[in-house]
Amino acid sequence: MKELEELIIPEDLRYTKDHEWARLEGDLVACGVTDYAQDQLGDIVFVELPQVGDTVSKGDEFGTVESVKAVAELYSPIGGEVVEINGELEESPQLVNQDPYGKGWMIKVRPSNPGELDDLMDAQQYEEMLKGLE
Repeated sequence: MKELEELIIPEDLRYTKDHEWARLEGDLVACGVTDYAQDQLGDIVFVELPQVGDTVSKGDEFGTVESVKAVAELYSPIGGEVVEINGELEESPQLVNQDPYGKGWMIKVRPSNPGELDDLMDAQQYEEMLKGLE
């Protein structure tokens, strides 16, 4: 397991208490799990994602991640319509371990209320929360 100093916590993302991240990309929001989450889960072997066209609500479960250790629910950092899913994860779920903020993204949402992003933690707040978990 990584030490806190080893974790990658990009400054340009927003974070949930459940270890999901959200990145504004034009009028869409890309979402995935944090470096901390993938590190805690271990080797990810399966990712279950919603369908394009599904509607998600902030804080609601939108899928699951299965690792050799456990199955974890995924919670949406923002509400809206799922407009894209990362189909590569079906064949290569390990991308979440290798690059959680890049190739390991999970869904892209057209937010119904972009202001919900402001309710999420910034990188510094997320790091402080992680320090409290040690």
